[in-house]
This record gives sequence, structure tokens and C-alpha cells, in this order.
Amino acid sequence: MKKLLIVTAILILGAAIFGYLQWTKPHQDIAAAKSEFTISANELLTAFQTGEAEADAKYNDKVVEVSGAVREVTQTDGKTIVRLDAGDSMDGVTCELDEKASHKRTEFKTGDPVTFKCTCSGFLMDVVLVRCVEK
Repeated sequence: MKKLLIVTAILILGAAIFGYLQWTKPHQDIAAAKSEFTISANELLTAFQTGEAEADAKYNDKVVEVSGAVREVTQTDGKTIVRLDAGDSMDGVTCELDEKASHKRTEFKTGDPVTFKCTCSGFLMDVVLVRCVEK
């Protein structure tokens, strides 16, 4: 019984240390990170539409540099979200600006050409890119 309590205490202590290290892990500086892929918004959307599983494996949790024209901009709860035109009237590429980074600008006009460096987080109706900074 004593051994069981010791093993349990060690496991709980290990889980607590792991949780603390994950919680306090430093914020990755996307602006300074090296892009693993440079791609247009149209090509990125097409990759997810034609083979979502392959595109997930290739782009998810990777730093991607994406270029395109601004379709629309929304401000929600202090977050700036820029939707890029990807040649599809229904779907697009959504770029959520990084709240912890300083930005060249946070106001964009429809049709403006932009290039963002972001982390890809998957595909819903749009390709979702988070923690974006303008290049």
C-alpha cells in the first residue's frame, strides 16, 4: 500500500511539473520564425479543398507565409481578422492577427495586397491561420 501511495505521489508531481512547464512556455515570435511554406491564398485553399487530410499533415501547426488580396476585415473582441480572397465566393483564408505582436498596421482596405506570416490551424469553411503578422 505504501509503494502505491509513493508511485501515485510521483505521478501527480510529474503531471504538475509538466503542466507548469506547458503553461509558462514562452510565446513563439512568429515574426522572427522561419516560414516553412510560402504560398498564395488561392493555392492554400485549393490544397485543403482537394485533399484536406494531406493538407492538414503538410500545413497544420507550421509557420506559413501567405499572400493575397483583402476580402474583408472584422474586429471582434479586440481581435483583428483579415479574410483573404482565394478565388472562391464561399470559402477563403482567414488570418487572425497576433494580439501579442506589434503590427505595421491593423486597418486594411478591401483589395489591398498583403502577405502574412502565420501558424496554420486547419480548415473549417475557410483555411484558418492564427497568430498572424504582416510581412
